[in-house]
Amino acid sequence: MPENVANKHTETATAAAGIASEPAQPPLCVDLDGTLIKSDSLLDELCQFARSHAAELWRLPLWLAHGKARLKREVARRAPLDVVRLPYNSELLRWLQGQRRAGRALWLATGADESLANRVAVHLGIFDGVLASDGQTNLTSSRKLAMLESKFGHGLSSQTASRTSRPSAFDYVGNSTADLPLLTSARQAMLANPTPGLRAAVRMRRIPVARTFIDRRPLGRTVIKAIRFHQWAKNLLLLLPLLLSHNLQRVLVARAIAAFFCFSFMASANYLFNDMLDIDSDRRHPGKRLRPFAAGDLGVAAGLGLAALLVAASLALLPLLPSAFAAWLAIYIVSTIAYSFYLKRVALVDVLMLSGLYTLRMLAGGAATGTQISHWLAGFSSFLFLSLAMVKRFSELENLRERGIAATHGRGYLVADLEQIRAFGTASAYAAVLVFSIYIARPDVESLYKHAGRLWMIVPLLVYWLSRVWLLASRGELDDDPVIFAMRDRVSLAVGVGVVVVALLAV
Repeated sequence: MPENVANKHTETATAAAGIASEPAQPPLCVDLDGTLIKSDSLLDELCQFARSHAAELWRLPLWLAHGKARLKREVARRAPLDVVRLPYNSELLRWLQGQRRAGRALWLATGADESLANRVAVHLGIFDGVLASDGQTNLTSSRKLAMLESKFGHGLSSQTASRTSRPSAFDYVGNSTADLPLLTSARQAMLANPTPGLRAAVRMRRIPVARTFIDRRPLGRTVIKAIRFHQWAKNLLLLLPLLLSHNLQRVLVARAIAAFFCFSFMASANYLFNDMLDIDSDRRHPGKRLRPFAAGDLGVAAGLGLAALLVAASLALLPLLPSAFAAWLAIYIVSTIAYSFYLKRVALVDVLMLSGLYTLRMLAGGAATGTQISHWLAGFSSFLFLSLAMVKRFSELENLRERGIAATHGRGYLVADLEQIRAFGTASAYAAVLVFSIYIARPDVESLYKHAGRLWMIVPLLVYWLSRVWLLASRGELDDDPVIFAMRDRVSLAVGVGVVVVALLAV
């Protein structure tokens, strides 16, 4: 046999022996909550359950009395999440898809109920099997480890594995301290969006971490976005009664500012509460899916804690204000809770409620400073804010029509209602202008404004701005929330400055 042919045979045999001797990679087991998805599915389902089955919330402690697995089963059955729109950890998912293409065996091992886990596995199409809670056994921590060891055999700890060449039974990807037993026993431990507690435990136990998958926005920006700091602009209405009274005493100004922050803290807590209830619905919306809870950047547990802090801050300011303000704040809280749970799904009632909450802000501001609100201001604000609430619903429906969707999710409107809502909203807009025009024509206005006639210059500004808002909404160019639009739109800001300048000139 020629020498070069013999060498080729030797190289082939050596390579084949090397391939045969190389151990196959063990199964890769992946947790779901906080790992494959950025949120906690049980808390998301509880929010969905509270929104759709509020009358059955009393059942939760009864189910929990039979074990957490039973609670997960009952809630998952009544409030299923849309697995297509879950906030998946994009970095981890891309890597898992690559492992799947390479022939690696992947298992979804989760404490979530098996109904949800199976639907996630079917949707992603990358898992060889699913191990999940079954309504009786809550498959977390040591129970999950026992299940994996019974399925794949007893493995070595990651510390031992690093000192030997023997393969372990499985690799594992987790995110919380509940995963510590599995990360310790896995051949390779991997983390995805790890909690601070897990990071500390991994360092303390010196567990080698093969990979870390991070997919989460910075916490500071996420919190500011969640409390909707920009929406505090609405609460400037609390200052309006005092400004229009022309009685800017220091004590009253201090009360108005305290009322502004007291109301803003409570309003932000309400926004958090509302967004948590709307998690699954927001994930179906092209813009709202980026909200912190829907995107999984802020968990429900953290949201509840943040809401509690905001409520505490609001209550801390309450003793500095009159009891009448506290009464209006209580009405606001009750109204927004009713809106979040039910009224937002009732057509027309929802927009009446939204417009009423704007007027309520002025009533609360007037109560804080002892300033009487005129019937004219109440009428003007009612029509104006009803128009803005209508344009918000109109723009939502217009966006749905462009996407070929016939009805809103979680609302009481159809795309077929567009023209009627446009009629309601534009009529309300011009009614607001009419009320303002009649007001400034009254003789008693001259007692408040030295040059009251100059206020007529505000009328064309109002007509222009309201007409432009509705025109842009009809073209599909308006953001769902007109307040956000006005804060970002240069023309709207210029009109606002013009109104203020005219008012000062009139004074």
